[in-house]
Amino acid sequence: MTRFVLRSLIVIGISGFLASTAQAAGDPVAGRAKFDACVGCHSIPGWTNVYPTYHVPRLGGQHADYVVAALRAYQAGERRHPSMYANSNILSEQDMQNIAAFVAEAQATERPSPVRGNVAAGQVKSETCVACHGPDGNSPITLYPRLDGQHEDYLRRTLQEYQSGARVNAIMNGIAAPLSAQDIADLSAYFASQSDGLTVVRKGSN
Repeated sequence: MTRFVLRSLIVIGISGFLASTAQAAGDPVAGRAKFDACVGCHSIPGWTNVYPTYHVPRLGGQHADYVVAALRAYQAGERRHPSMYANSNILSEQDMQNIAAFVAEAQATERPSPVRGNVAAGQVKSETCVACHGPDGNSPITLYPRLDGQHEDYLRRTLQEYQSGARVNAIMNGIAAPLSAQDIADLSAYFASQSDGLTVVRKGSN
């Protein structure tokens, strides 16, 4: 019953997003220049947020539509992170489109990092995630983020924020609510372990 409800929520969410959001259409060359402000955190392999401590997310190869949506959410204060709020607020809509186009073109250059959770258990538990994020985390829907190869601790942090309500999304808040700490650890490990996934954006790449 729970799975049926969750799948229904997912279908409703997909329909609403697809009906209301246009695809990102930016200039990756212009985006490369605008990405200068992001290099200090997002172009350094292994770089971590200071407090709480978790890896800064890998952006290379992420869907452009999702990157734009995330930047808009930081601008609006819907996502809470002081540095991201400040950096996103100086961006125009076209700037966001351009940055998104640039990072989306980055090719995977890194192997997945070692994980702590149970990958096999996470694969089983990921059934609920498939409709939006794909079976391996490489989402077929560009409005939803790719998860494959993302840092395990960043994925854990994100699910914890959806669970607590610190990050707001009707679909994800509902999905995260019943997860145990072990569920979160295993799901994060599974998606983080996928090869040919997200990567650190190196300014000299593309």
